[in-house]
Amino acid sequence: MNLKDIKSQFPIFKSNKNLIYFDTANSAQKPIQVIDALEDFYKNHYANIGRAVYGLAARATANYDSTRETIKEFVNGSEGEIIFTKNSTESLNLVAHCFGKFLKEGDEIILTEAEHHSNYVPWHFLRKKKVNIKFIPINEEGEVQVDQLTSLITNKTKMISIIHVSNVTGLTTNVKKVISIARAKKIPVCIDGTQAVTHSHVDLKELDCDFYAFSAHKIYGPTGVGILFMKNKWVEQFEPFNGGGGMIQNVDTKNITYASGVSKFEAGSLASAEVIALKHAIKFVKDIKIKNIVSHEQSLATYALDKISKFNDIEFVGRPSDKGSVFSFNIKGVHAHDASTVFDEDDIAVRAGHHCCQILHKKMKIGSSLRVSFGVYNNKQDIDALCESIKKCKKIFKLK
Repeated sequence: MNLKDIKSQFPIFKSNKNLIYFDTANSAQKPIQVIDALEDFYKNHYANIGRAVYGLAARATANYDSTRETIKEFVNGSEGEIIFTKNSTESLNLVAHCFGKFLKEGDEIILTEAEHHSNYVPWHFLRKKKVNIKFIPINEEGEVQVDQLTSLITNKTKMISIIHVSNVTGLTTNVKKVISIARAKKIPVCIDGTQAVTHSHVDLKELDCDFYAFSAHKIYGPTGVGILFMKNKWVEQFEPFNGGGGMIQNVDTKNITYASGVSKFEAGSLASAEVIALKHAIKFVKDIKIKNIVSHEQSLATYALDKISKFNDIEFVGRPSDKGSVFSFNIKGVHAHDASTVFDEDDIAVRAGHHCCQILHKKMKIGSSLRVSFGVYNNKQDIDALCESIKKCKKIFKLK
């Protein structure tokens, strides 16, 4: 990887020359190809999609639909099972809402204690129907204890919905084992893959889960686009999540029939420009190659963890993984928000808070943490600068 060449493709670093961006797990910066694609569509090709037969609209629709093919090849999925949503949060809400209609009092959902709120709150809503939620525990290192899954499953277990990669610790859940256990019991599996895609090799046919959700904006694409893979059996069984134009087949004053396939889940005018630009983000990633991105991020993680662990007063959240692109820590005696403010004075952007993972933080007996997450634009000099800011922070707060 030619890091200098790659970083030069991100305009944000030309406008903010001193910026060190360690918040890719929150949202990745955008390469010029994605920005240019948005501008080009709005300037030269814009028309609403799926609504008209004139040439401009037909070409826009074809351009939009071709993104499904790009995504299918990217994660080895099936084109007819790709639903565009607003983000991973909406994707997971869609699954919980639609699947929830099949549930009755006493039925059970299994999650993990490492879940992002986006994969807990939507299932929590089903408690109004007296559905029970169980949690696969995490250990003191933050690892999901998949070996305990079998003991949680009963004949009332109807769904297992789990995180693929933690957005706090960077640890990977053994999703293949979860899926294998679930398959033997004929239980569907939903995976929140938001932090896995681009940071690891994801092959949906190999995984063979029922649902898989991720977001465009975390893989160097635009905001406002989520991707949900849903197996055809569920596409056929689920009723629409939203109602409106584009998701119907026939309407009269007494009855409505819905569009077939994934179209019934894509109501209203969609984020067409953003979906089209997503193709260019995926091409950007594919040109670099996932294996190169993974190798680069792992080398950064190894370097960062080695340097930061040498400081006194550093507490990592769980066991930080040098195999991931994310880790979290605290400086003893300094609130995460205060430390983040000091880092910001040096143009270093890190996330501070509970990262939408309060259950994990409470299990670790901490209120908040500092999160470092890597992208293709980071280098070892960025980590050196972070370490200097940690020294500065310790000095300000009079820590040895």
